[in-house]
Amino acid sequence: MVDECFSTQLIDGDGVFNVSGLDNFMKEVKLGECGLSYAVVSIMGPQSSAFLEIFRSQTTKGIWLAKAQNIEPCTLVMDLEGTDGRERGEDDTAFEKQSALFALAVSDIVLINMWCHDIGREQAANKPLLKTVFQVMMRLFSPRKTTLLFVIRDKSKTPLENLEPILREDVQKIWDAVPKPHAHKETPLSEFFIVEVVALSSYEEKEELFKDQVSHLRERFQHSIAPGGLAGDRRGVVPASGFSFSSQQFWKVIKENKDLDLPAHKVMVATVRCEEIGNEKIASFTADEEWQQFEEAVQHDYVLGFGKKLTSILDRCLSEYDMEAIYFDEGVRTSKRQQLESKLLQLVNPAYQSLLGHLRTRTLEGFKESFDKALTKEGFAVAARDCTQTFLEKFDKGSEDAAIQQVKWDPSKVKDKLKRDIEAHVASVRAAKLSELCAKYEGVAQNMESMSDLRMMFQAQLTKALAEPVEALLDSASEDTWPAIRKLLERETKAAISGLESAISAFELDEATEKELLLKLENHGRSIVESKTKEEAGRVLIQMKDRFSTLFSRDADSMPRVWTGKEDIKAITKTARSASLKLLATLAAIRLDDDGDNIENTLSLALVDTARPGTSGRSVQSFDPLASSSWERVPEEKTLISPVQCKSLWRQFKAETEYTVTQAIAAQEANKRNNNWLPPPWALAAMAILGFNEFMTLLRNPLYLGVIFVVFLVGKAMWVQFDIATEFQNGFLPAILSLSTKFVPTIMNILKRLADEGQRPAAPERQRQEMELQPTNRSSYSSVTSAGSSSITTTENGPEYSSPVAK
Repeated sequence: MVDECFSTQLIDGDGVFNVSGLDNFMKEVKLGECGLSYAVVSIMGPQSSAFLEIFRSQTTKGIWLAKAQNIEPCTLVMDLEGTDGRERGEDDTAFEKQSALFALAVSDIVLINMWCHDIGREQAANKPLLKTVFQVMMRLFSPRKTTLLFVIRDKSKTPLENLEPILREDVQKIWDAVPKPHAHKETPLSEFFIVEVVALSSYEEKEELFKDQVSHLRERFQHSIAPGGLAGDRRGVVPASGFSFSSQQFWKVIKENKDLDLPAHKVMVATVRCEEIGNEKIASFTADEEWQQFEEAVQHDYVLGFGKKLTSILDRCLSEYDMEAIYFDEGVRTSKRQQLESKLLQLVNPAYQSLLGHLRTRTLEGFKESFDKALTKEGFAVAARDCTQTFLEKFDKGSEDAAIQQVKWDPSKVKDKLKRDIEAHVASVRAAKLSELCAKYEGVAQNMESMSDLRMMFQAQLTKALAEPVEALLDSASEDTWPAIRKLLERETKAAISGLESAISAFELDEATEKELLLKLENHGRSIVESKTKEEAGRVLIQMKDRFSTLFSRDADSMPRVWTGKEDIKAITKTARSASLKLLATLAAIRLDDDGDNIENTLSLALVDTARPGTSGRSVQSFDPLASSSWERVPEEKTLISPVQCKSLWRQFKAETEYTVTQAIAAQEANKRNNNWLPPPWALAAMAILGFNEFMTLLRNPLYLGVIFVVFLVGKAMWVQFDIATEFQNGFLPAILSLSTKFVPTIMNILKRLADEGQRPAAPERQRQEMELQPTNRSSYSSVTSAGSSSITTTENGPEYSSPVAK
């Protein structure tokens, strides 16, 4: 059977990699199924030296890729552009070097065509090519051993035995002349290359012999990767499924003119491909119908055999990954397998947890039913113990059935929750039975556990009765705070103890047991107050700032203060800080025993009254009442905030509230500046002195006074109309801008009103007389300005005239 020949241009003449063409080529030749069982052969040489009969490949500009026919294993042939073509010219060697480096990086065998007449010549056409091959070899970070197969074309009558030594000598000379890194100065050619030499006769002169020699050469490529085959070292070979990505990355690095690190490249290709395979397996798993059915089923109820079936599905998915990734780097393959397994288990875990949840619910329901039946046959404790043990064993069996072999998930948390649920149910039934017994059998003492539950109920009631009131009293922080708390604690504790005594009186407990229950309840009340006080003391700084802000920023009516300039900020600040200090003093210690202390006086003396008259700064510094870790007459266990801590808190409190005070002072000053819009007194005096002559001129000429009076009336009207006083309270510049926008519309409005009043006809004399005779019987009003402006009069017939001054 003859294989079909597939080919594609891998890289065009401009160096562009044909990604889609390579992907299609791999699908057509089914390269991804080959694993490591494939070989790559590159052909390079002078222009027009290729022989189509060997691999039936196509040659042109760039690099072409084809599949060799009838050669096992799958062999890919890359035909490189001729090295001495006139299309690129003598100086364009960049693509030649790039393609040579690419061929060395991906190929197992590099076939180099050369003309027979060039052997032994100093100016041979193949010497630049060999020099290029050896130079780019140095750019491989860890080169593998590549087979260089020299094919001597158009062999003359000289025997191959005579030509081969000459060729090897030429190759060695070129190798020795190539610059090498220091690490490879003395490295022989054989460390990098396996050199093979074959010869072919002229196709034109000896066609039959040429074809026969080509046929024998083809046979050498059969099973080239087997031990002893033509291919060299295959350490850097990537699996066939990663050939496309590997080739793209090789060419990308080469185009960027970087050195190739073959081991790192192998790991990179393995990482990308193994991750792609893992993603494919995850997608396959999520689309699996059997898994989808399981996932849907466990949302509603417990599924028997879940663990065994899920183990089988996961095994199948992981086995498929192992088969596809078997040829990639072992470390990468194992790491990505672990990641795949982890992701698959993450997908399965919600279903597993849901399954355990259904198992717990089913077990709990079964326990409740069985427990209720057992109570009719045997005692409470025996029934609870036997049923609990039975159904916990059932849960263990169910969790074993749900276990997945790939992971050891611990169901202990769900089992613990089941235990708690069972215990809660037992406790609720015990409470109900206890209530029944208390109601049915008065005077029958119960076990200590039942009494403890009863005590806890009263403790909860006491907690509810104390917690919020104590918090409210501590928040108010006045002189009566702790006396009120002590009174509240005494009243609520007595009520709780009385209720507990009444509840347990029918059980005839021994005196010691009853005393222990009552003492625990009393101590519980004190512990509630202490814990609430500690909680409030932990956030005392926040409460101090809140209290200061409330008292400083709001007046006695709880309205926000407006700093108009009349407020005494110093007094307000002192009052607010004193209230905050009282809060600090209240929360500094627990005072449930009314032993008396001087915490508030000490704090006031040290923090507020440090500047009192008659006290020098030196004396204050020499005696600091807060330089201590404990309060006088306060036990250490009752101290919540030490004197040193109070001093630190007060310093921080003042620093954080100073900004509020500063802002208030700034607002007050700004308000004063805004209200003081008149010229300063010295300006008024200067105006009076400098304008004395003008004032005398006005007195001598009364006509000027009339004009000034009219101007005054118009100015007064405009002053009222524009509301200039209010505008200038917002600042000089905003007032000018606002007045400039209202000037023209207001003047036009005044002129329009004057025109309307001039065109209005005079009222009949009779109506005017009637209005004068009966002013009280008509609906009218009049408004006259203090400056003598015109009045506004409105009658039943409508407005007669108006003036903007009246507004």
